[in-house]
Amino acid sequence: MYDVIIIGAGPGGIFSAYELMKKKPELKVAVFEAGHTLKERKCPIDGKKVKSCIRCKSCAIMNGFGGAGAFSDGKYNITNDFGGTLYEYIGRQQAFDLMKYVDHINMSHGGEGTKMYSTAGTDLKKLCLQNKLKLLDASVRHLGTDINYVVLENLYAEMKDHIEFFFDTPVESIEILKDGYRIITKDASFDAAKCIISVGRSGSKWMEKVCSKLEIPTKSNRVDIGVRVELPAVIFSHLTDELYESKIVYRTEKFEDNVRTFCMNPYGMVVNENTNGIVTVNGHSYDSDKLRTENTNFALLVAKHFSEPFKDSNGYGESIARLSNMLGGGVIVQRFGDLVRGRRSNEKRIKEGLVTPTLAATPGDLSLVLPKRILDGIMEMIYALDKIAPGTANDDTLLYGVEVKFYNMEVELDENLQCRYPGLYVIGDGSGVTHSLSHASASGVYVARLI
Repeated sequence: MYDVIIIGAGPGGIFSAYELMKKKPELKVAVFEAGHTLKERKCPIDGKKVKSCIRCKSCAIMNGFGGAGAFSDGKYNITNDFGGTLYEYIGRQQAFDLMKYVDHINMSHGGEGTKMYSTAGTDLKKLCLQNKLKLLDASVRHLGTDINYVVLENLYAEMKDHIEFFFDTPVESIEILKDGYRIITKDASFDAAKCIISVGRSGSKWMEKVCSKLEIPTKSNRVDIGVRVELPAVIFSHLTDELYESKIVYRTEKFEDNVRTFCMNPYGMVVNENTNGIVTVNGHSYDSDKLRTENTNFALLVAKHFSEPFKDSNGYGESIARLSNMLGGGVIVQRFGDLVRGRRSNEKRIKEGLVTPTLAATPGDLSLVLPKRILDGIMEMIYALDKIAPGTANDDTLLYGVEVKFYNMEVELDENLQCRYPGLYVIGDGSGVTHSLSHASASGVYVARLI
C-alpha cells in the first residue's frame, strides 16, 4: 500500500516524484516504469555491427528513466506559445512560473553553465515575417543530450533512497477501489490512495485502453507527420548561434496548411526511434564541442487534425510510418534534388553529395510514402526557409522519413489535471495536454503540490 503511485518515469513522473519527496518526505511513493534504468538505456545501433533498428522489446531511446526526453537534446522551451496547452488548465502565469522552477531544478542538478537562448529583441523575427514565416517567441534552455543525462543521473541519485522505483515493470491495468487505486503488473498488484499517470507519447495506445476501460472521456487529437532535414550546419548557423532552436511556422499557399520546424539540433545527429514497433526518425545534439558533427538537423512537420467520423489520428500516422518501414526496412533517406526531380535516391548520389549522413538509412523515394498534400507542404516550406537561410533548398540537403509525433487522445481533465475519478491524475504528454519537456515537467510539479 502506497500513498502515491506514479506510472511512468519520464519528465512528468520524475518531477512529480521529486516534488513529493521535497514537499512531503513522509509519503510512501512508488514509480513504475516499463523501460530500463538510466544506466541500462543503451541503443544497440553502433554503426558497425548493428547499423539499423533491430526493434528491441523496450526501445532504449523511447522508454526508461528520463522518458523519450532523456536522449532528445535536452531542450527546455520556457513559453506558453507552443509545447502544449497546460496554461488553459492552470493559467498562463502559473504555467510559466512552474517551467522556470523546473529550469532552476535542472540548473542545481548539473545543468549550471548551460546557455539560455531567447527570441526577445532578435532581428530574425523581422527577416522571417518578410518571407511569410513566423518565428515563435520562447526562451530555450539547451542542456544537450550529454548534460541532460548528468541532470537525470543526479535527480535519480537524490530520489532512489526515498522513492521506490520499479523498472522493466509495465503496468497492465488500473482498477478503481473504494478508497484508491490498484495497479496491476504481470506478477503482482499494488494499491495506492492516489495515482499519477505519466506515460508519455509512447504510452498513447496504453492510455487509450485505460480510458476506454475506465470510461474516461477523451477527444480526438492530432498527429504530426513529416521529415527530418539534415544539412551543413553553416547554412543555419546565423539562426542557431543566436536562438539555438528557432520554431518557425509557414502557412502554405496551396492548401493553407501550417508547416513548422521542430526539434532543431545544431551540429547534431539523426537517430532512429521505435514507437510501438514502428521505426521513425528523430534528432539529438550535445553540449560538448567534442561530440559535435558538421551538420544541423530539424524536423518539418505538418499537423493533421481529424473530425468525425474518423478518430484514430495515431493510427493514420502509424500507417504512413509502416509504409516507410515496408519500403526501406526502416527509415528512408532522399536528397532534396532527387525528390524535386521525381526519382529515388541511391547510395552513389548520396555518397557524392555535399552532406554526409549521420544516420545509416535506406536511400529511397519519399513521394511513395508521404501523402501528396503533406509532401507539397514540406517542399513549399523548404523553399521558404531557403529565403532566410540560403542553401536549405540545395540538391544535396537530406530528407529522412518519416518523422511522426504521436499525441495521445486528449483526456478530459479538470483544473487539477484530475480525471473523473478523484485522486487519479493524468499528466505529461500522455494526457494530450503537454507536448514538451518543460510543460510535462511543470505538470508533474503542479500535481505533486496539489497532493
